[in-house]
Amino acid sequence: MRVRVATTALGITAALLALPACSTDTTGTKHQTSSSSSRTGKPSGAVQNPAALGSRLLDQSDLGSGYLPKPERPAQHDDVTVIGCPALSELGGDAATGGTLAFPHKAKADFTYGNSSSEISEELYSDSPNKLSDGIDRIFDAMTGCPTYQVVAGGTPVDVTSQKLPVPHRGDEEWSQLLTFLAEGRSTVVKQTAIRDGSLLLVVSGSPALVDRHLDKALAKATATS
Repeated sequence: MRVRVATTALGITAALLALPACSTDTTGTKHQTSSSSSRTGKPSGAVQNPAALGSRLLDQSDLGSGYLPKPERPAQHDDVTVIGCPALSELGGDAATGGTLAFPHKAKADFTYGNSSSEISEELYSDSPNKLSDGIDRIFDAMTGCPTYQVVAGGTPVDVTSQKLPVPHRGDEEWSQLLTFLAEGRSTVVKQTAIRDGSLLLVVSGSPALVDRHLDKALAKATATS
């Protein structure tokens, strides 16, 4: 299966960004929005203003000292092959690289921490609760259903192990996984946690310690009402 890398932190591309020989699209903070209906009977919380969704992301003042926005890089596209995970293959090429989360209304911010290679990425999506839930549920189920598989990105083989993590109750639904990527002798560990609250979907990815440190703060800001 040959696929194109999608611009999203979710899924395989989240950790491929940190590997030396793999290139993909990366972004700085981007702002888009949406309208939606409610699955749970709560107000939909649809974000109408084009800047409103981006204003719900964490910024440097929220994160504290030592965090810097990750510079936006020119778009680069590598073919990606997924080997040894039929569940991802069955979802199709875009899903294998996180592309099913390409909802039309989204905002994203990427940060590095200190002088280390630690990074944290936050994405917000706004769509109908059903679409948000179904889209991310399929990807998390597929990825955590394959404890080991391989990704070949730009000719570089990357060994991947995935582990489903327990989640405390936040929002309406929550998913979490730990991904370990090994390429050219370098290992990278990425934690991803996704929380759906009404018509908002929050995805926080990056170094496990940073995700744990900022997840609740990110959810509080994303779901705060003015």
